[in-house]
Amino acid sequence: MNKSIARLLITTFIYVVVLLTSGLNAQTVSSSSKKKPLETFTITSVPAENGSYTISPKIPDDGQVPAGTVLSVKAKPASAYSLDAVYYTAKGGIWGTTSYESFTPKMKITVTKDMKVGATFIPRSLVDNVRAIQDVVYAKPGVKPLKYDVYSPKGAKNLPCIIIIHGGGWSSNNEDIMRGLARELVKGGRYVVFSIDYRWINRLDGETEPTYMHNLIEDVFGAIAHIQEHAAEYGGDPTRIAVTGDSAGGHLAEAVATLSPLIGDAGFGITSGVYQYMPSYLPKRKSLVQVKTEITNAVKAVAPSYGASEAADFKTLLEQTDQGYWDAISPTRHVPKAGERVLPHFIVRGTKDPIVDHAMVQRYVDVLKAAGQSVKYIQVEDAGHAFFDWKPDATTRATFARYGVPYAAQMLSFFDDIFYKS
Repeated sequence: MNKSIARLLITTFIYVVVLLTSGLNAQTVSSSSKKKPLETFTITSVPAENGSYTISPKIPDDGQVPAGTVLSVKAKPASAYSLDAVYYTAKGGIWGTTSYESFTPKMKITVTKDMKVGATFIPRSLVDNVRAIQDVVYAKPGVKPLKYDVYSPKGAKNLPCIIIIHGGGWSSNNEDIMRGLARELVKGGRYVVFSIDYRWINRLDGETEPTYMHNLIEDVFGAIAHIQEHAAEYGGDPTRIAVTGDSAGGHLAEAVATLSPLIGDAGFGITSGVYQYMPSYLPKRKSLVQVKTEITNAVKAVAPSYGASEAADFKTLLEQTDQGYWDAISPTRHVPKAGERVLPHFIVRGTKDPIVDHAMVQRYVDVLKAAGQSVKYIQVEDAGHAFFDWKPDATTRATFARYGVPYAAQMLSFFDDIFYKS
C-alpha cells in the first residue's frame, strides 16, 4: 500500500469516528434534555400590614421555586410597630396546616413543600414596657426540651404570676400560640405572665414509648415548680399564682388547680387505686412535700377557657382503659370544698364552639357550685373554638381581635378582683 492510500484510509477512519462520536454526543444531549424537570414548589408571599419584608432570592411571578432553595426573609416594622414574627405556613399537622415562626427579623427557609411566607407586626405599645424572655427550659423528660416564655413588666417586683397553658388537643402547638393572650394579660404592668409548653400524648412527640395524660399534668406541675423557684428573677411573687389555658390547656389548668394535693412519689396506677403525680421538674433544695404544699397554696385563681374537665369527654384519645385512671385525671372528680380550699373560676366558651359543647363546661360549673366555689361562666355569643389562639394567618388574628382581646380584658378584671381588691 503506498503512502497516499494509507493517508486516505486514516483520514477516512478519523472522519467516521468523529461522525459517530458527534452522533453519540447529540443522542446524549437529546437524552439528557428529556430528563425529569427539576421539582418546584409554589411559594406565596403574604401581603404585610404595618411593616414590610423582603425575600431573597426573589420569588418568580409564577411562584415556582426549585426544591432545596434557601430563602432569606428579612422583616422591618413600620413606625410605631414592632415585629411579631417572620413565618411560613405549610400543609401538615393535625389541624391541616402548621406555621413555623421566628421572632427575630431574619429567617432562613428551605423550600421543601408549597408554602405561604410572611411577617406580622404588632403595635409597639403592646411590648414597649415588657421584658420578653423566650424558651426558658425547665425540664427534658422526653425527646423535646420543655420550656416557657416570660412576659414581665419592666421594673416588676413581687407581682402576682399568671401561668398560661396552651391548647391543641394535647397533641400539637407550643407556648408561642398563647403570646397574644400573654401580651393582653401583661397590660397595665400588674402581673408577670408565663406561657408554658408540655409533652404531647401518645407518641406524637416522636417518643418510642407512649406519653400518657398524667405525664402532661406532671409537666405542668414541673413548670410551676420551676417558675416558683425563679419567679423573683422576673419580678414575680411565687406565692400568688393564677392559672389559665384554652381547650386542652383549659383541662390542664383545671387539673393543676384541683389535683395538686395528689403530688407524690407513690406512682401513677402502679399500685391499685394509687394515683400520684411526680412533677417533671423538682428544685434541688425542696422536698416533694414542700413542692406539693407550695403549688397547692399558691394557686389562687383559675380561668379555663372552652376546656373539657371529665375524661369521658376525651378518653377516645387515650390508650388507657382503666376507669380509675380516667377518674384520676378528671378535674370534676377532685374539686375541693370551698371550706377546705378556695378556687374561684372564670370560664368562657363560644356559643358556636363545635368541639367543646355547653354540657361539657356546665358539668364542671355545677360541680364547682356544689362545692361552694365561686364561678363566673360566660358564653361568648357567635364565637367558635380557640379564639384565644394567636397565629400569623389573618383569620386567626382577626378572631383574636374580635373575641380574644375583650374577653382577655374580662379575665384580667377577674384576676384583679382576687389579687388587688383587698
